[in-house]
Amino acid sequence: MTDKIRIPRLVIAGTQSGVGKTTIVSGLLAAFRNKGIKAQSYKVGPDYIDPGYHTAASGRPCHNLDSWLMPEDRLLSMFAATAQGMDVAIVEGVMGLFDGGSDGVASTASIARLLKAPVVLVVNARSAGESVAAVVLGFKQYDPEVCLAGVILNQIGSDSHQQMVTEAVERIGVKVLGAIRRDEKLKVPERHLGLLPVIENETETVLAEIHAAIAGQLGLSAIMELAATAGDLSIPSAPTVPVRRRARIGVAQDEAFSFYYPESLRVLEEMGAELVLFSPLRDRELPAVDGVLFGGGFPEMFLAQLSENHLMLNSIRSAAKKGTPMVAECGGYMYLCRNVESFEGQLYPMVGLIPDLCRMEKRLQAVGYVEATACADNVLCFEGELLRGHEFHFSRMISTEDGQPMQPAFQVRKKRTGISTPGGFANKNLLASYLHIHFAGNPKAARRFVDCCQEFRQAEGDEFDG
Repeated sequence: MTDKIRIPRLVIAGTQSGVGKTTIVSGLLAAFRNKGIKAQSYKVGPDYIDPGYHTAASGRPCHNLDSWLMPEDRLLSMFAATAQGMDVAIVEGVMGLFDGGSDGVASTASIARLLKAPVVLVVNARSAGESVAAVVLGFKQYDPEVCLAGVILNQIGSDSHQQMVTEAVERIGVKVLGAIRRDEKLKVPERHLGLLPVIENETETVLAEIHAAIAGQLGLSAIMELAATAGDLSIPSAPTVPVRRRARIGVAQDEAFSFYYPESLRVLEEMGAELVLFSPLRDRELPAVDGVLFGGGFPEMFLAQLSENHLMLNSIRSAAKKGTPMVAECGGYMYLCRNVESFEGQLYPMVGLIPDLCRMEKRLQAVGYVEATACADNVLCFEGELLRGHEFHFSRMISTEDGQPMQPAFQVRKKRTGISTPGGFANKNLLASYLHIHFAGNPKAARRFVDCCQEFRQAEGDEFDG
């Protein structure tokens, strides 16, 4: 069964990475918010950082749309549910319009086709004139199933530059919906994994500068009119199932650990989890929970503070010794190691549940979509089961000299190359790896984790009183 819905929507894509998509979308969302227009934002791909800027600008959680991390029917249902009641849905693309995993999986173009949404292309017009129109024409003709209906020009130098490029683009039948002047103040600080996360940035100042600089340079009425041209969407019907709370899961969330998909956490709640946030940086002990989730983030930027919080380190060790189920992704994996070696070569003792040394490297160690097959039963899946995910990290694990070779948690296969390598760590109650997963695409894993947490609670003789 399917339902027909109509949601004004559009996709803001780029010719490539670095053309200013996030800055422009954040400014657009802030402008909508100031005018009382309810806008729900989305980000294509597995990005954790850009959505933070959307959320700060719009006042609403941003959701990721990724057809590798979750099946298309779940993606459409999530889009419809989160856009319900909104005046407009704005989707920021990833990289260039047609870039994604191998065979174009999870590309901006594939999401635009799935959502049947018109596309607005952001083009860096610096040091270019009429050639911009040739670039736009190439993008427009590359895939006739993608409706490229508008352009936003970035890095415009003068009135005459804007007029020349605008006239050239509109001659090929594409409307210019905005022209943003060059302004060095619009640069958002970056670090090794991309933009500086909102949680570490002077967000209000940054967004105020972005809004002040570009709000008047975007055609808000024309953008809304274009979004309204999007037709009906067919959405799979999803029956509502009552949720029975059956376990509490602690979620590490602070400046060091902030990489979570809102919809992924909601799936845990759908499976019966009550989520309790805590800070490994500032709290002195774990909350009273039946399981713990350590997400990714930037622990490498807070190594001294994490290492010096001895009470929290001891609390996690004690919980693990009792058998508390734990899942750690990427930055959480690093935190649970014996030591982390910083970019400068300094060692910092960490939790020590994993006997490896984690070393930060200057070069990127892995990026891309992967499939992970469990080497043995763990708290997310059973032996032989497969999880889809994404990896992106600058660190690597080094076995300690006194340690015996460990049974890996997964056999990890890279989607683009097909190369398969062992990875991660698992024991009876702990699973840790570089794998980032989305529980919306791995609902069995979410149920398995909540099941393990409930079993632990029951083994402790506790009944859930939530």
